[in-house]
Amino acid sequence: MTRQLAPRPSARPIRPAGRAAKVAHRRWTARTRRDFFVFLAMALPNLVLIAVFTYRPLFSNMYYSTLDWTLGSPTATVVGVNNYIIFFGSNDAPKVLGTTAIFTVVTVGGSMVLGLLIALAMNAKVRGTTFARSAVFAPYVLSGVGVGLVWLFIFDPGYGVLAWLLRGIGQQSPQWINDPQLSLVMVIIVYVWKNLGYCAVVYLAGLQSLPQDIMEAASLDGANGFRRFFSVSLPLLSPTTFFLLITTMLSSLQAFDLIRIMTPLGTGTSTLIYEAYLQAFGAYNRAGYSAAISVVLFAILLVITVLQLRFVERKVHYS
Repeated sequence: MTRQLAPRPSARPIRPAGRAAKVAHRRWTARTRRDFFVFLAMALPNLVLIAVFTYRPLFSNMYYSTLDWTLGSPTATVVGVNNYIIFFGSNDAPKVLGTTAIFTVVTVGGSMVLGLLIALAMNAKVRGTTFARSAVFAPYVLSGVGVGLVWLFIFDPGYGVLAWLLRGIGQQSPQWINDPQLSLVMVIIVYVWKNLGYCAVVYLAGLQSLPQDIMEAASLDGANGFRRFFSVSLPLLSPTTFFLLITTMLSSLQAFDLIRIMTPLGTGTSTLIYEAYLQAFGAYNRAGYSAAISVVLFAILLVITVLQLRFVERKVHYS
């Protein structure tokens, strides 16, 4: 006779599927709500500050760029994109855009190349490297106004230190301030001198973080110093180079203090940001036109940043 076993009772009652899902959903919602309020308490002050002091001025400036408005006037006329048409149709637009491009390319390239060379020198294990690092980085943290005044005294064609040295060997000092081309060269020299310390320190940190086992393996394979640098060190420094490329380019496009101090009239050094300043606070008081130039600068900054993140970052070798 076959005996049939009764089913063993379950130790815990099985809840209906709908009820279990409802309880899990309720628990997840409560935890998420708590995390959301914690996040809101932490991030809300910063979000409010960013909205008030970054995005609000940005959108206000875009609105002002559609106005024919004289600075200080209580009234303004809406002109749409007419300010942009006037700017790009003027004879000053190619000059301003060209000056901006030359200043940015030379200062970014000069700061990064010289900064890398100085970083290689400071990476050597010799005496005095700590003092050298401090001396190289010091100009970067100095006031741009102070640096401009000191270098303006050096480049002054009549009473400057450089003019005195040239007269000592029977030469005349170039007209750094009055010649538009030399004015741009003068400002570029000072800007590169001031900012190469930043690139040098960042590159030095990148050099000191390189994996030593890879460098030793390259040495064992017979690679000399130049081969190790160009084939191993430089590719491994691509994240540092990419970071410096973005930060220095954005900084150069927004350079103002040195240009304002060394060339107040913008003779040969009128970049986009300085042209916007001259149009608004110079003899023209064209606030709407100045806002349009500022929007053009913002658009250039945005496009450059997006292109760098989209294409240049592909060649970055992250470890």
